[in-house]
Amino acid sequence: MKHIFVVNPCAGGHDRSGAVRAALSALGADAEIYSTRGPRDATRFVASRAAEGGGEVLRFYACGGDGTLNEVVSGAMKAGGRDGHVEVACYPCGSGDDFVRYWQGLDFTDIGALMRGTAVPVDVMRLGDRYCVNTLNYGFEAAVCHTMASVRRKPLVGGRMAYTTGIVASLVAGRRNRCRVSVDGEVWLDGEVLLLSVANGQWAGGGYHCAPRAKNDDGLLEVMAVKPMSVARFAKLIKYYKNGELLNRDELRQIVSYRRGRNVVIDPLRDSYVATDGEIVPGSRFNVECLPKAVNFVVPANN
Repeated sequence: MKHIFVVNPCAGGHDRSGAVRAALSALGADAEIYSTRGPRDATRFVASRAAEGGGEVLRFYACGGDGTLNEVVSGAMKAGGRDGHVEVACYPCGSGDDFVRYWQGLDFTDIGALMRGTAVPVDVMRLGDRYCVNTLNYGFEAAVCHTMASVRRKPLVGGRMAYTTGIVASLVAGRRNRCRVSVDGEVWLDGEVLLLSVANGQWAGGGYHCAPRAKNDDGLLEVMAVKPMSVARFAKLIKYYKNGELLNRDELRQIVSYRRGRNVVIDPLRDSYVATDGEIVPGSRFNVECLPKAVNFVVPANN
């Protein structure tokens, strides 16, 4: 097996290449390190490197946040997904690092445990020629991600505070979003939403438990919509959203809708955008398909 660390030098506010190199040296591990050069470069690199062939299993380590993981998974999918000879691991060092929260109690920052880890099949979402492994968001959440992208490297309001900053900035502009949503060919929702999430993972925004019922290997997507509301009521609701309690509160049943399915189509009233693992994707229609157990994802050894 060949171990290849794909490092986003901008993730988390500083370059972790030195830390990765030091950890590998301490382990006496034989590995390759590649530093990305810009947006989507990790996808290009993984797909190209995997295409070199040779039959050897290639384990690519996404060293960054959920955006970096998204790019590495996308490269693996372009290289054939589980049908190829590629595995994807994640060394979380970004501002969000939400997908790996699914495995509570396991330490993804232990490079030795990752290298000894086992690959398990997980689902992947496909949106046109793009892929998404954790969450896809429309409406308020997408507006939050849009803001996050502009502040994540700024002191005080950026870093791990970027999600909270995005919420505050989007309270006015992103609270009413008109769309029609179909799930598995049936119209499920037609009207205004505050937010709409399509989830494979359970967490988003640096620790918000947005989809607590999601399973990332069951071939189904978790779809949740929340109706528009006043800022005051939203402020009270946020704690339930963060703690994964929205679906358990009787008083919220009139404003929260929930569905599971294999295919979700979002038709906004006008050209808009969604956030895929925090990355903004513009468009006029968003057709989201679940690809069951499409990529091999590495879970670290439990020490």
